[in-house]
Formats: sequence, structure tokens, C-alpha cells
Amino acid sequence: MPKLSDRVQTFTDSVIRRMTRINDMTPGSINLSQGFPDFDPPRAILEALSKAAMEGPHQYSITFGAENFREALADLYTKKLGRTIDSDKEIVVTCGGTEAMMSAMMTICNPGDKVIVFSPFYENYGADAILSGAEPIFVPLVPPEFNYDRNVLRQAFEQGVKAIIVCNPSNPCGKVFTREELLEIAALAKEYDAFVVTDEVYEYIVYEPYEHVLMASLPGMYERTITCSSLSKTYSITGWRLGYLVGPEEVMEEAKKVHDFLTVGAAAPLQEAAVTGLRFDESYYKELKELYTRKRDYFCERLTAMGLPHTVPQGSYFVLVDISGFLALPKFSGWGDMEFCEWMIKEYGVAAVPGSSFFREPVNHLIRLHFARGEETLKESADRLEKMVKDWLS
Repeated sequence: MPKLSDRVQTFTDSVIRRMTRINDMTPGSINLSQGFPDFDPPRAILEALSKAAMEGPHQYSITFGAENFREALADLYTKKLGRTIDSDKEIVVTCGGTEAMMSAMMTICNPGDKVIVFSPFYENYGADAILSGAEPIFVPLVPPEFNYDRNVLRQAFEQGVKAIIVCNPSNPCGKVFTREELLEIAALAKEYDAFVVTDEVYEYIVYEPYEHVLMASLPGMYERTITCSSLSKTYSITGWRLGYLVGPEEVMEEAKKVHDFLTVGAAAPLQEAAVTGLRFDESYYKELKELYTRKRDYFCERLTAMGLPHTVPQGSYFVLVDISGFLALPKFSGWGDMEFCEWMIKEYGVAAVPGSSFFREPVNHLIRLHFARGEETLKESADRLEKMVKDWLS
């Protein structure tokens, strides 16, 4: 067999999706690893989908997005950014946020370019940089607040980077970047002439008193910011794979070409149905925030009561749990977070993601859980974790 590509040897398969596969092979196990809700999308979207299933469209839409879908996105971002967004020239619809990020990276990166990635990071970012020919430069977000060191960040920019990736709110640590932090990042991007690629998929899941600020809305930043997002988490439709890019015309025109040859286009009937969600008024997003606030508070209170150290996310629906107490026991001698997660699925029926898959640093004492589950499922998962703590740490 001829030699395979060198680049595919530099990263593994998705650990998140791997844990879901292990969970699915374990009868009765609860999947708190891969972050998707187990409850239905809004009724209005489902009704629109039923209509689209019967009436269409069923053929290709315009490759960079159906016109009405892009118009709805343009209206939304015109309000958010305080500037008129052209649906034909400044938006590209993609097959999920994952393709949005990949399209952005392939559009701006040449082989050998450097891209700053905050650590911990959503596991795709490192692979995206490598697949686009770039070298990731990692800057730590320091626990427990997950703030960055200004000097370290400047030193990273001084290496001549092409771009920085900012996930806001951040997966997996739940950090919401403050306006001051974003302004500081923006100033460095301008000083060193770099792009900012943002992942905003959790922008509506932000908890009081924190506030989500779009990087592209800051003075002078629209011209060098590529906003990546999706409808997956906002409307509980992760399987629909509807994402998009928003950015300046010169960048989007090139991104259209990359997207076209990667996937041709997103599913036409799903775009038609999802327009309904993009037209929801502010009450929907208020209720979504309240829903996840209740889930966060319940889950974190249960973890605290059982004595498991954990983060309290400012945004998103992820919690990092410290398993050092378990790993210190003779039973778990020599284990890391991967072995612990596999054991926890088998013995207690709860799936998590090993924290090491998110960190550049040698971190193996954290696991990531999510709370995007219905009340009964969330209670049952917490009960199982509580039993695990009582069995081993009491």
C-alpha cells in the first residue's frame, strides 16, 4: 500500500464521538459526553419541517445557502452587529459549525501559517489547523477562572500568526470572554495584522451576570473577523447540521469556493424549516437561557453536594469535574482520565469525555460532563454519580 498522508498521523479520531460509541454499546448508559440535547426542537420548527417534507424544496439550494435562509441570518446579524449585512455577499451557509470552521481555516491559511488556539479547546480546532496546513500555537487558559496571561498571548502573536481562534462561550471550560478581554485580543490582532476566527455556537446559553459580546461588533473588527456559528445548540437540532459563516465580502467570496468543493451545500429542506427558528422573537432566547440556567444550577448543586470538585460554567452546558480523589486510590493506580471514563461507563452507566482531549498541557485529572438533558435523565445521571462517590470516596 502507498504511504498515507503525514497529516493524518498527527491527530486522533474524535475522543468525544469515541465516548459516545462506547456509551451506545453499553445498555442503559446515559450519554453526558457528546453535547446534544435529548429533548425535541421547538414545535414551530418541527411543523415547518413537516411542511417542507411534503412540499419541498428537495433539490440543491444555492451552494452558499438558500436565499430565504441567508436573508433571515442577515436580518439577525444586522441587529447584532449594528451594520447592514448583505445576505448575498457576507454569509455562507455550511454543513454545521464544524464545516464552517474548516472552511474559514482553509480560506485564510497557507501551509506553514501559525494559528493561536486557547487551551483547553474544542478538539476540532487543532485538527482544523493541521488539515489546513497551519501550525497551532497554544495559549493556556489558566484555571480556575480560565483567564489568559497577557504576556503569553502577546508572545504568541509575536510569532507571526495568521489568525487566532476564539470560542465564546468556550467549550469545554464554559468561559465567557469579557468585553475587555475581547478588546485586548482585537488590539493584538490589529497590531499584528491577524484574523480572528470565532466560534459562537453557545452565544444564547450564557448565565447571569455574564454577557456575550460578538468580536465582529467591536470597533474596527468586522473587517478581520470571521464569525462561525450554527443552529444546532440554539434550537436543539444538532443532527440537522446547519452552520454558517458571517464576514467581510472579500473573505466570504473565497470561502464560498472552499465550501462548494467541500460539501456543495447544506440540506435544502432543513434550511427551509429552520428559517422559522431564525425568525423567533426575543422571548424564545430568554426562555432558552432560563431553561439552561435551571439545568446548570441543579447539576452543579448535585455535584457540590456529593463532594465532587467542578467548574461552574459562565456559558455553554459543560462542566469539568476533578477526579483526582479517585485516581489517588490504589484501585485506580496508573490510570488516566481515559481509563476512568471507560470504567465509569461500564460500572455506573454515565459517559463523560476525558479532559486530556481538550488540553495541550498534561492534564489527566478532569472529565467533561454536559447537562443538556431532560429533568428525569439529569436526575438519574446525578444519582449514579452520587452512588459512585459513595462507593469509592466515602
